[in-house]
Amino acid sequence: MEPAPTQEIRLPVLSRRRVELHIRREDLLHPGLSGNKFRKLNYNLQQMQAAGLKTLVTFGGAYSNHIHATAAAGKEFGFRTIGIIRGEELDGRPLNPTLADARAAGMELHFVSREAYARRGDPGFQVELLDRYGPAYLLPEGGTNREAIRGCAEILGPEDAAFNWVCCPVGTGGTLAGLVAGSFPGQRIRGYSALKADDLSESLKALVPGDNWDLCTAFHFGGYARIDASLVRFINQFFADTGIPLDPVYTGKMLYGILDEVGRGTFEKGSRILAIHTGGLQGIRGMNLNLRKKNLPLLQL
Repeated sequence: MEPAPTQEIRLPVLSRRRVELHIRREDLLHPGLSGNKFRKLNYNLQQMQAAGLKTLVTFGGAYSNHIHATAAAGKEFGFRTIGIIRGEELDGRPLNPTLADARAAGMELHFVSREAYARRGDPGFQVELLDRYGPAYLLPEGGTNREAIRGCAEILGPEDAAFNWVCCPVGTGGTLAGLVAGSFPGQRIRGYSALKADDLSESLKALVPGDNWDLCTAFHFGGYARIDASLVRFINQFFADTGIPLDPVYTGKMLYGILDEVGRGTFEKGSRILAIHTGGLQGIRGMNLNLRKKNLPLLQL
């Protein structure tokens, strides 16, 4: 597979602080499986094929990039996909763009209560799902497991050893864990949380080995899939300045955080930063529907 292209960002705050910023355009890897979702699915699909399974069951919220990508993979490679979706109240309602795409790609959507969804890692609940859907490959929320981490480790190549910082958005932590696994000596990995979770750093320690990483929790904008007018303006201005679209749930928050920290001198002069664009642009359509309802400015593409 060809590596994703890397684009240098030139903005006044970067030149003023003498910091280099490059973006790895993982969003360009595949039209339907862009970004870290391609990486996370790659080895899992190989494992599913090796096990002779034809059905994949996975979990996600109503705006999940992982659900969207898994459905696209099922359509492209010809296997059955089942999405266990958080929120039984969504059943029977008009689907948002993410779930409409997933259903159009052939995914069977199964809406469950938040209480049932909280049991997604419970072996008993998983047995219930397998009894209902037959032999299947179970993939965790966000696609994060050992095979996903293995795939995300391949984001970095030998040419990236010259970067002393590698930054990524963080949801379930699989991309962060993969980047740590694939990092080079002297390299620091910095994650930017998209979630409002004070204990996230502690919980990630079981998933992410080593001590060359940290987690920034200052730029979640109120929590997962939360966004305000200042973040919309930032994403739109970044697109106007660089031509790079950012998603509002993950990569937009990360870039906002990186440039804010550059301006405040968090990164020392001479730093070379590689930021990972993890895709998720499909979510902009659904986010704009919510922004319109709140009379907030819309994200531009």
